[in-house]
Amino acid sequence: MNSDANNTAARAEAVLKGHRESIDRLDAILVYTLAERFKRTQAVGRLKAEHNLPPSDPAREARQMARLEQLSTEADLDPGLAKKFLTFIISEVIRHHENLQK
Repeated sequence: MNSDANNTAARAEAVLKGHRESIDRLDAILVYTLAERFKRTQAVGRLKAEHNLPPSDPAREARQMARLEQLSTEADLDPGLAKKFLTFIISEVIRHHENLQK
C-alpha cells in the first residue's frame, strides 16, 4: 500500500470513529429519553388504574400515530420505521397499564 492510500485509509478511519462516537451519544439520548417517556406512561397507568379507566385509548393512539407519521416525514425518517417503533412502544405501555390494573 502506498503512502496516499495509507493517508486515505487513516482519514476514513478517523471519520468512521467520529460517526461512531456520535451514534453512541445518540443511542444514550434515545435510552434516557425512552426511560423518561416510560416514567410518564407509568404515571398515566397508575392514574388510570386508580380511576378504573381503560388501559388503552385507541383514539389517542391513532392521533399519536398520525402525529408521528407527520413528524417522521418532516425529519426525513421512513414513516414505516417510525410507525413500527411507536407500535412497539404503545404495546409495551398498554401491557404495563394492564399489569397495573391487576
